[in-house]
Amino acid sequence: MRPGGRGGFAGELARFAAGHADPRVTAIAERTAAPQRVAVRGRRGVGRSTVARALASAGAAANLSVTADPGGDVVVYVSAEVLKPEDTRAIAAAPEAVVVLNKADLLPGGPLPAARRLCAELSSVAGAPVAPMIAPLALAALDGLDAECWAGLRALAAHPGADGLDGSHAGFLTAGNPVPAERRLRLLDALDLFGVAVGVAALRRGRTPAQVRALLRRLSGVDAVVRRVAAAGAEQRYRRVLDAVADLEALAVPRDRGAERVGAFLRRDDTVLARMEAAAELAAAAGLEPRDPAGDAGGDLPRALRWQRYGRAAVSDLHRACGADIARGSLRLWSRAGGAPGDCR
Repeated sequence: MRPGGRGGFAGELARFAAGHADPRVTAIAERTAAPQRVAVRGRRGVGRSTVARALASAGAAANLSVTADPGGDVVVYVSAEVLKPEDTRAIAAAPEAVVVLNKADLLPGGPLPAARRLCAELSSVAGAPVAPMIAPLALAALDGLDAECWAGLRALAAHPGADGLDGSHAGFLTAGNPVPAERRLRLLDALDLFGVAVGVAALRRGRTPAQVRALLRRLSGVDAVVRRVAAAGAEQRYRRVLDAVADLEALAVPRDRGAERVGAFLRRDDTVLARMEAAAELAAAAGLEPRDPAGDAGGDLPRALRWQRYGRAAVSDLHRACGADIARGSLRLWSRAGGAPGDCR
């Protein structure tokens, strides 16, 4: 499907409200565009606060806001190494929880392959997918390393005999290399041993600081967690769209110029396509796949008919609206491409 516009429905509505002198429309736009609140929970000692800081930084671009309020719109539940009974109870109490296995770098047997295997095992225990994460790497990538840390990494990379990067913290602190003990502690605090080893190896291969940060971010797993959080919030975002549309439809009832402008906004292509985009996100999060190959204009009418049938058969008002929005948007795309009734075979 082709997207409905810049920033989705909330973006379309914000731009309309900016040029429409009606505080009621402005209030609707602000409610629709409000960041989704993410509550980060977990046992003591699993790195919950570090995960929260990483998500606060990485999630801003996805309109996510980490909150101390336990009643967030989406719950991220953090664990490490194992899921204890208290973990599974907490996860079960939050059906839309995104489960994170933090400290994936500390697992024996090659941290990343071991983390993937353990996440698969824990998923059956949790009753939900589990995503690996290395929160310190995410923070280092997102917030950056200070000059002392970069100097320490460069010194280790330049020293052919630098060792202690594949053992314990104690081994690293006592290893023979030119980095002062205080700076080694600073490196461990920022990156832990795995991150230090990754940074040194990357610098030895001639990578720039920006490339090292990109590598740390990729290995941290933070972006995959943000995507899961965004998917978990798809239903609430779509409900916001439906609420906004209902409020705007009420404003469009009176026969005056302001009401006519609101009605025109609701009918225009970009608005209809943005509603389709929000509905498609909900459908994908529910395990359905509404998206056809990009640019496949020939699929617009068949998609419209398929989702019209889906909406009519849906058991909930939410999914009836979802089917209707995808069908309506697909028909707009088909019409814009010059479709004709005989195009559906």
